[in-house]
Amino acid sequence: MKIETIMAIGTGGFIGAILRSYIGNYMNTTFSHDIPIGTLSVNLLGSLILGVLFAYFNYTTLFSPTMKSLLSTGMMGALTTYSTFAMESFFLFNGGLYVMALSNMMLNLFGTIFMAGAGYKIMESVLK
Repeated sequence: MKIETIMAIGTGGFIGAILRSYIGNYMNTTFSHDIPIGTLSVNLLGSLILGVLFAYFNYTTLFSPTMKSLLSTGMMGALTTYSTFAMESFFLFNGGLYVMALSNMMLNLFGTIFMAGAGYKIMESVLK
């Protein structure tokens, strides 16, 4: 892997991690919730954006491979939070909140797949 790609992924990761912290904190402090709304929000938003990016990458040549790595692997990889989601789901189960745990898991799993597809299809329709 080229040093430019490594630096791009690191830069994107820096941006994505800050966005994840900011968005997650904002959602958790702004909206009342029973499930971890901050993690769900960044997972849904990140999946939507990643779908948009992949459609854009597929239909245009505007972005270099290095910039694609910055945006997808770096920024979206750091923005979305699968490991945090896993721990929060475990804590809900461990606390006996089985319905909340399953709701959190279903919303994250199916919601992110839906949002990634929606982002892709929206951008695909714009670019065709």
